[in-house]
Amino acid sequence: MRKFTTAADRWAGIGPYYAMFPASFADRVIARYTRPGQAVLDPFAGRGTAVFSAAVQGRCGIGIEINPVGWVYARTKLKPAERELVERRLAFIEGRARRYRREADELPRFFHHCFVRDVRAYLLAARAELDWRRSNVDRTTMALLLVYLHGKAGFALSNQMRQTKSMSPAYAVRWWKNHGLRPPDVDPRKFLEDRLDWRYAKGVPDCHSASRAYLANSAYRLAGLHQDMPHRAGLLFTSPPYFGLTNYHYDQWLRLWLLGEEPNARRKPGRHRAKFENRERYAQLLNTVFARAAELCTPNATIYVRTGRQKITCTTTRRVLRAVFPRHRMIRRVRPFRRPTQTRLFGDHSVKLGEIDFVLRPQ
Repeated sequence: MRKFTTAADRWAGIGPYYAMFPASFADRVIARYTRPGQAVLDPFAGRGTAVFSAAVQGRCGIGIEINPVGWVYARTKLKPAERELVERRLAFIEGRARRYRREADELPRFFHHCFVRDVRAYLLAARAELDWRRSNVDRTTMALLLVYLHGKAGFALSNQMRQTKSMSPAYAVRWWKNHGLRPPDVDPRKFLEDRLDWRYAKGVPDCHSASRAYLANSAYRLAGLHQDMPHRAGLLFTSPPYFGLTNYHYDQWLRLWLLGEEPNARRKPGRHRAKFENRERYAQLLNTVFARAAELCTPNATIYVRTGRQKITCTTTRRVLRAVFPRHRMIRRVRPFRRPTQTRLFGDHSVKLGEIDFVLRPQ
């Protein structure tokens, strides 16, 4: 269990995200299979847990993530902006929020049940004014907004909602009405500034300077990544999407709205952005990504892949890994779930098979 006594511990958890690596698990894998100075590659980086763990342990963490929400988290953890600069941006957004009150009133009804008017206006100002793609200060500010955008009552800017997953607008409104819940009347700037005290109490993490997180599709970005890497990776450490399990973009629709998407849960699927339900395309994605990642690894690199035990997910991943790394010896480690999974929170009480780790070492 983390005791949050270091800056790394306090920043590791930035980014509530569905089906994420436990930070302690990433720490153990990287410490065991790499040496300081080596590169660690994660082509399905999510919120950047593996990349961050590598960076704070003196390794060069390199990650690629297609979802902007996960990328904002990952980039922020690698290089958080100074607290004073973040506080200035929070104050600036407060000053601009008055201009967005009319637009706040015109948002779909979900937003009226989720946030009070002042919060809606503040979020709209942040959505319009923060240049999170280019500015490190704006990205850090946006990352903190995304963390507290929705969550448990008293711990977020929203009405009661799960923190890791954005609920369907219609479902959420019905649930709030049935339970007589109203959005909290909070001052968004003060709420966020109060959270800065804890986050910055130990400073900011000291990360390997060459560590990077890229906002891109790994199926394409890996092809030219060798130009940006200081050397080949000694560890390929990742968890690819599971077949037919979830749509990470739909699950984060509300946070994606804050990043500039439309104010509804309808997602443009995209070939690699939707819920994977076509077996051939799923296998093709894994094969393309792992084959291109292999070219960025040393011949004696360790390949560590965590995936689901569902039949299609497991067999496809195993088959692709054996084909891409024929000279490696594969070890399988079954990881049963010891506690109820997050899907139980959404009414799914079926028995889950757990996960499986495929560890490939050179023979």
